[in-house]
Amino acid sequence: MTLFYALYFLLCLFAIALGPQNWPVGAQIALAFGAPAVLVWAQERRRRRRRRRDTPETPDNALQAQDARIVAPPPLPPVKVGAALPGAVWIGRDSLETGEAAPAPQVLPQPTEAPRPDATGDAAGDERLRRDREALRAQRERAEQHRSGQNDWRNNRQRELEEQRKAGRDEPPQPQAPARRPTPARSLQGWVPRHHSVDLAGRDLGGMVYVGTPLRLEGDGYYTRSRPFIDPALPVAPDGTDKEGRQMPYWPSYSDIAPVCRATYLDWLADGRRDASYNPGYMFLYFYGLERRFFVDPAPDAEKREILEEVRRLSALYAANGSVQRYLGEFIQIAQIAVLDAAATAPIFEFRGWDLPFSLKVAIGTKIAQEVPLTWDWVLSWFICHPEHSLRTAATRCPEEFRALFKLQFEQRFPDGLKIAKPRKTLAARYQAASQEFHADLSPTVNGKPVPDISGVRKPVEIAQEIVDEVTEALDMFSRYLGRNPEGRGSLAAQALLPPALRALFPSEALVQLQAWAAARVAEGGLVPAADVIARIEGERPEKLTKALLTGAADTLARIGFGLAPDPRFALRAPKIDEPLVIHALETPVENLEDVSPAYRAALLELALGVFVVLADGVISEAERHALLARIDQAAEITAPERARLKANMEWLLAVPSDMALLRRKLKEAGPEAQAALRAALVAAAHADGLIQSEEVAGIEKIYKALGLDPGLVYSDIHAGDAIDGPVRVKPARAGAPGEAIPDDERPSRPRLDPALIAAIRSDTARVSSVLGEIFGVQAEEAAVTEPAPAAVLQGLDAAATALVREIAEQTHLTEEAFEAACKRHGLMPAGALEAINEWAFETHDEALLDAYDGYDVAPQIAAAVRAQFAKEEENVDA
Repeated sequence: MTLFYALYFLLCLFAIALGPQNWPVGAQIALAFGAPAVLVWAQERRRRRRRRRDTPETPDNALQAQDARIVAPPPLPPVKVGAALPGAVWIGRDSLETGEAAPAPQVLPQPTEAPRPDATGDAAGDERLRRDREALRAQRERAEQHRSGQNDWRNNRQRELEEQRKAGRDEPPQPQAPARRPTPARSLQGWVPRHHSVDLAGRDLGGMVYVGTPLRLEGDGYYTRSRPFIDPALPVAPDGTDKEGRQMPYWPSYSDIAPVCRATYLDWLADGRRDASYNPGYMFLYFYGLERRFFVDPAPDAEKREILEEVRRLSALYAANGSVQRYLGEFIQIAQIAVLDAAATAPIFEFRGWDLPFSLKVAIGTKIAQEVPLTWDWVLSWFICHPEHSLRTAATRCPEEFRALFKLQFEQRFPDGLKIAKPRKTLAARYQAASQEFHADLSPTVNGKPVPDISGVRKPVEIAQEIVDEVTEALDMFSRYLGRNPEGRGSLAAQALLPPALRALFPSEALVQLQAWAAARVAEGGLVPAADVIARIEGERPEKLTKALLTGAADTLARIGFGLAPDPRFALRAPKIDEPLVIHALETPVENLEDVSPAYRAALLELALGVFVVLADGVISEAERHALLARIDQAAEITAPERARLKANMEWLLAVPSDMALLRRKLKEAGPEAQAALRAALVAAAHADGLIQSEEVAGIEKIYKALGLDPGLVYSDIHAGDAIDGPVRVKPARAGAPGEAIPDDERPSRPRLDPALIAAIRSDTARVSSVLGEIFGVQAEEAAVTEPAPAAVLQGLDAAATALVREIAEQTHLTEEAFEAACKRHGLMPAGALEAINEWAFETHDEALLDAYDGYDVAPQIAAAVRAQFAKEEENVDA
């Protein structure tokens, strides 16, 4: 009023200055001060009349103004809410404390208290207001009596049913419940239970909401209305058209939002509160009431459980919203401890937050207090929920396989569980309401003592990190395959990459069928066309037989207990697409076929040369076959699985003999060094058992002759081997005449073998395999790639790996597909290349070049060093 009086006073002064200046001074002063007073009085009278005219339609305002002004209730005694633990969980309930700052992102305009009706109004208005009050009180009393009658009938009914059960009588059929009739909103004040309903603005809202005049709470020196109360006196728009929440504030209050937002909110409630397309602000407005009922009002435990389930449903409904997950997640963590048994709390494997969930702290703390060792699931839950945990892609892409393998690894290390020392710090928590209207303090106990707080315990998390790293490494190849083939789980390729410990837990029908097929082929003799083998495993018939296809087929079969010969990693030559392969049974499944002993490599080479010898004349006798088998059985320092693989390779070498004409041509093209290497290898094979049979000498002569070499060189080559090993006794196959003459040495004009060459070949299996592979080999077909030779070879890497590193150094990140393609261009296997490159990087630069994270990140320092090294080499070449 003062403001309007001042305005009117200024207007009067302006009027006197322009108009009646000849008036007496007294009249001018009376006009200047009296006219504003009259105008303000008239304006206030009109406003009071208008307010009295509107007051009968909203009697709740009058009630609130006179006897419903509620300050937040004083603190109540602690209420026991946690029968879950052997002790008790206590929760204190406080009002919003004065001076406690709410971390609101924005300050909302504070509503002002509605003024009281003018007591000086006319008698008719006062009488009408009094009648409205009495009618409203009568409606509330009738509603309370109706609810009381319903409760009495329900209690009586329960007692009758209990008596019938005790007497052994069957329960009579329940009468059909009458249809729920919504209660008008204006007749309600407070909480509406779940199975009741409210009729407001033509909408059936259902229950679990607060309806009526909102409570007025004091905080920070001013009064504010409780946010969740649905006030029937406030206007509601005809249609709710603001689903996107454009007019909704961050912390909404039903009393303050726009009428169109109220209509939208009521539509959401009436529709079952299940439409996630509505702005989350409407859900929060509903949630404010749920949390208030749970923590502030004396709700029974059954109703608290209903509220907990409803909040879980809302959390799942808005699962993609981070704010919803944070606030509702905090409520769920504390609420479930208040109403559920701690023993019923399950481990949590999916959590987003900055601290361990409260329910997890209580559950693990209780176990520690009771000296119960932690099982794998609680340790993994602790690790996943810890804010400092580190998980690779394999753990999130393959969660079931990850947990199963973690369980196996953990139980192998801790068969009796992990025992944790009891920390000194005790657990306490404060729940700050999402509505910022109250808070609740909790201090759980077990057996009457406070629950230990595990927040600062780190050792179990470090142990879990070690196991997680091992598990994710084992699942890496399986995870990468699923990344390229999201629907590939259960396929042969996927099962082949699955760690063996998990195959029984995650069976594959395709793998079972492959096992049956392989067993049938072994029963038929084991020889299967190469194209058929690849088609059975890959699902399609190949146009070319590549080394990658053969290696993949061998690895897949080995993991289910079957071997494949030849293995392209060790054979002198690879099979052609129209040639057969040999499938054979292994004693046990083999995970890494490339892990063989040096004795196996040497025995395989000698076997290949031995078969070459016996096939020199194109015919193999049964005695020669038995001699080859005997040599395999007598081979020293090889395992039983390796012996079985040698026999399968022998069968393949005999079934698919080398083309002697082709070998003769290749040997002539190879040059003197390759010819000497072949002669030395044959002699080394003859000396393998320290005894040279006359049949072996004859066989070598046949090979020399077939390859276009001088057969007379055989004896000189054999004696060259003698120079290394000492005297060698030549034992005939049958007794000969005494004094059998030893042939004279070959003429000096013929080329003789260097004894050191034979010794080197006998000791260096890899070298002889490489040399003879160039002579014997019909390599598996690969895509023709022309790569320029690198300017330099990095120390510790071969030429192919060096070229790959040079290509990688030009990039900052590679996808899995790009890395595999680069490896293929350089003729390398991705897994082996990755291991070799990173091992070289660690030895040279103390860190890995490629870091597997959604593909491969390239270490920038190493890449820069590699580029600088090659640039320097190119400058030297140009110079």
